[in-house]
Amino acid sequence: MTATQAFVSACAELLGTSHVLTETHDTEPFLVDWRKRYRGNACAVLLPGNTEQVAGVVRLAREYRIAIVPQGGNTGLAGGATPDNTGAQAVLSLKRLNRVRGIDPHNNTITVEAGVVLAEIQARAQAAQRLFPLSLAAEGSCTIGGNLATNAGGTGVLRYGNTRELCLGLEVVTPQGEIWDGLRGLRKDNTGYDLRDLYIGAEGTLGIITAAVMKLHPAPVAKVTALAGLASAQAALDFLSLAQHHAGALLTGFELMSDFCMRLVGRHFPQLRYPFEATHAQTVLLEFSDSESEAHARALFERLMEEALEQGIVEDAVVAENLAQSQAFWSLREHIPLAQAEEGLNIKHDIAVPISGIGRFIEETDAIIAKAVPGARMVTFGHLGDGNLHYNVQAPEGVDEKAFLAECETQINALVYDQVHAHRGSISAEHGLGQLKAEEAMHYKSPVEVRLMQAVKAALDPDNLMNPGKVVHSGAAPAKENGA
Repeated sequence: MTATQAFVSACAELLGTSHVLTETHDTEPFLVDWRKRYRGNACAVLLPGNTEQVAGVVRLAREYRIAIVPQGGNTGLAGGATPDNTGAQAVLSLKRLNRVRGIDPHNNTITVEAGVVLAEIQARAQAAQRLFPLSLAAEGSCTIGGNLATNAGGTGVLRYGNTRELCLGLEVVTPQGEIWDGLRGLRKDNTGYDLRDLYIGAEGTLGIITAAVMKLHPAPVAKVTALAGLASAQAALDFLSLAQHHAGALLTGFELMSDFCMRLVGRHFPQLRYPFEATHAQTVLLEFSDSESEAHARALFERLMEEALEQGIVEDAVVAENLAQSQAFWSLREHIPLAQAEEGLNIKHDIAVPISGIGRFIEETDAIIAKAVPGARMVTFGHLGDGNLHYNVQAPEGVDEKAFLAECETQINALVYDQVHAHRGSISAEHGLGQLKAEEAMHYKSPVEVRLMQAVKAALDPDNLMNPGKVVHSGAAPAKENGA
């Protein structure tokens, strides 16, 4: 019996044979990523039912030298939860760790296991007259463990922060199979290194998150949603500053969508009506969440729009009159990725640059791409309020998209990432590195930063059995200095 066979057999004894999947028809959904960009093989897919079983699996993996690939809802966009092609790794799915352990209304927290689906946390918070503000397109299937592992963002980061800011404590299984119980739910704790923040965003490379204490917020009394048409991304930045001045913390959403994004949605989803007669170079979706009343929020919005129109910042605007219209406005934003998929294959970039530089970044990078690949169509949208752009490149009209990707993806990625680096930005804002960007991230980080990351990985996971090949590479390419 080989070491791999012995490991699988020991896992079956620990978890029960029905929770150790080895047949192809059972394992297939766990071996391919959401975009179907990565497909791997595994010696088994393991489904532990509690934290102690996760720890037991990790101890067995260490004994038999089997690498573990943790997986949540498998909705990631960077291949971080997909095994390699060797068939020697094991996928550890956390979908059975799906219990809400408790809600504390006075502490404004909810304690959940890693496999709880994001939408369920939102619903449980709502039932307790609270708000869990993390919201993203995959919320009906992604899990909080995956959200924490990738430090997911979403549409509410402007007001509430990303997943890191929403987490107060963690329970983690270490690479040695020990359980760290950090589920303290404290907002103040100055007793040493912040291990919680170390594991968040690590994509399972330092240990396996099995549970978390997440922050809740008071549920808003009213939400007001609006669309505004503007002449440029720079005008959108001016509008953001004005909206923050008028609304402060009430401004909970500020999404940027280019004219081509809106035309793509109109082409493939004609039932989603763009509410303006004229076209606008940029459209902003903004949302106020008010703890006082809808009338208060609308009055605030009217004052904002009056000033924005007087200053010539905004060309036109419309406010949603009811919940259905508000949902229709959000549908325009949420259908952009779907419209892109309908249009054909494209090159995606999930980037962040300082908010003040977004207008200049778009203008400069659009020109660079147009010169390098004439006719390339730019699909630019994202969370302007926190500096996160989905800066995607669609093939020129009439060009075979598979040929376009094969010929141009490497070149375009380099052009975009060099621009991001020059603007002191990040090549991954909210999707994580996974295997998609791990090597490139090491290329753009400074040598000091790379060595620090490698040292942390080596210290916590010396056997390199926790999701190897993701996030940080041991043999990274020479890093570029800032401004290079």
